[in-house]
Amino acid sequence: MSGHEHEHPTAPMNRRVGILERALVSRGVISGEQVDGILELFGREMGARNGARYVARAWVDSEFRQLLLTEAPAVLREFGHDLRGTSNPELARLRLVVVENTAVTHNLVVCTLCSCYPVPLLGPPPGWYRSNEYRARAVREPRAVLAEFGLPLDDSVRIQVWDSTADSRYLVLPMRPAGTDHLTEDQLSELVTPQSLVGAGIPLCPQ
Repeated sequence: MSGHEHEHPTAPMNRRVGILERALVSRGVISGEQVDGILELFGREMGARNGARYVARAWVDSEFRQLLLTEAPAVLREFGHDLRGTSNPELARLRLVVVENTAVTHNLVVCTLCSCYPVPLLGPPPGWYRSNEYRARAVREPRAVLAEFGLPLDDSVRIQVWDSTADSRYLVLPMRPAGTDHLTEDQLSELVTPQSLVGAGIPLCPQ
């Protein structure tokens, strides 16, 4: 698991936003639930829709899947999400690593320093991802954390925790749900949840 060598360039701003959010909540101007609701909406309708699109295509196209796992930054640049400087000039060194969940390995993403997150692909990080509790416990007891998210894993499944750094982001390629062979790529993308893209959940089951 990688450690932090440099502070993320936007970390001071993240801290100021966090202080402002806590002040507004403590004064009753807004509620924590309202903040989480806005973040969830933004993530579902904007950022996470992008990540879901890549996952769905990887599920139906084995060649694309291999490229995503081995050359994710190049794939994203081709499809309009340049994480190395064009669309995010303040993060010129940023790279994306895609890790794949399998029947024997489950990946979980955390940022132990602040809340580093692939925003163009997932939207803003939700409150639980930014919380001190998640950032500490995801590393120390990931199996228990996943169980609390409603994802109990058998002891035979190895859990790999990935710590986002100042210059790296991680995206989880979840396993394709069973019984989806008849679904189109667009329909598959609707099954991909923001939580499944960081390993804190799994895709929805088809109705």
